[in-house]
Amino acid sequence: MTPDVLEGVHAMNRFTALAVLVAGSLPFTVGCATKNYVRNEVTPTVNKVNELDDLTAKNTRDIRDVDQRAQQGIQQVNQQATQADQKALAAGQAADQAQQTASRAGTRVTSLAGTVENLDNYKQVSDATVLFGFDKAMLTKKDKNDLDQFAQAMENQKHYIVQVEGYTDSTGPADYNYQLSRHRADAVIQYLASRYNVPPYKIFLIGLGEDNPVAKNATAKGRAQNRRVDVRLMTNSATETASSQSNTNSAQQPPPPPQQ
Repeated sequence: MTPDVLEGVHAMNRFTALAVLVAGSLPFTVGCATKNYVRNEVTPTVNKVNELDDLTAKNTRDIRDVDQRAQQGIQQVNQQATQADQKALAAGQAADQAQQTASRAGTRVTSLAGTVENLDNYKQVSDATVLFGFDKAMLTKKDKNDLDQFAQAMENQKHYIVQVEGYTDSTGPADYNYQLSRHRADAVIQYLASRYNVPPYKIFLIGLGEDNPVAKNATAKGRAQNRRVDVRLMTNSATETASSQSNTNSAQQPPPPPQQ
């Protein structure tokens, strides 16, 4: 071969080798370019998705927190409403009890007048007051002596009644005081009935609790005076007058003529 031919062959060989080298490296170049492209396109989307996930999680936490606070608020409102209902119920019950207490007091005040017929005809001829210690309903020796003196006025009376009124000071609940005043009056009645044989139908009892105080309950001395039982001996003046007139008329009438 001539030198020109050899140079042409060598040139062809170099071209062929270059072509093979370029062809061999082309897939790697295209692959790298494709990965970079995909990475550049996908990365913003992934970041956006991550942001959305974070935002969704935050919203979920916020919603859960708001719901929890709402449930707590509803529960608190329900509790307050229940407490308000309970207070209203208690207030209503207290008002009912107060009304019942007032009604009982009014009944006690008027019971004596409703029990004794023609009470206006009864006049007081004797009285006594028995004092009691705090929360006590037992008679002392002095109390019995006072009642003994009071009972002496009953010896010459025929148409009489004994009015017994029990009282307390203002210490303690009203209902308890009414019961205590009744116990104190009972103690007086039992003594008079057992010692002087006073018939039960001649005794009229009324327990007035802390009503009708004779002194101020603001002082110890006043409260001591209010812890009492008032006893009154009442005689029926109309019956006594009618009986006297009947006896007088009987004495003035002439004796019947003798039988023939």
